[in-house]
Amino acid sequence: MKNKRLNLALWSGLLLSIFAFLSYFLIFVWFPPMRDLPLANLALFALAILLLFLGVRRAFRRDQLLRSKVAASVAASLGVLILAAFIFTFYISGRALPRSNGAPHVGQKAPEFTLTDTNNRGVTLAELLSSSQDGKPPRGVLLIFYRGYW
Repeated sequence: MKNKRLNLALWSGLLLSIFAFLSYFLIFVWFPPMRDLPLANLALFALAILLLFLGVRRAFRRDQLLRSKVAASVAASLGVLILAAFIFTFYISGRALPRSNGAPHVGQKAPEFTLTDTNNRGVTLAELLSSSQDGKPPRGVLLIFYRGYW
């Protein structure tokens, strides 16, 4: 008698790989640490590939039907292609983003700017350079730029 149970590992691996791809653009892009280095997505992909491997292994047992083997091959191929598309989109296409030639370099004086602080009060660069907490004038201001796609 042929075993006709659903290959849960295979199909959950495929669904997890689809979720891992889409979750970057729908969820993780809003959090700068997750957006800049998608470790959560890579962990989801690792789990998806493991599930796909287990599902293909189960499908290629001797007592399985040919259509189970074909479906497992197609699902595993789709899961790996989704991972390849994510790696291409994030790591290879990301290199094609234009450089910020107008951004100040290390040691270069930044142009005057006004930003709002946590109390919605405007703070200027000149104000930051002139004020200090201990009575001594500050030696500089540290500006941190986060890589992003905006």
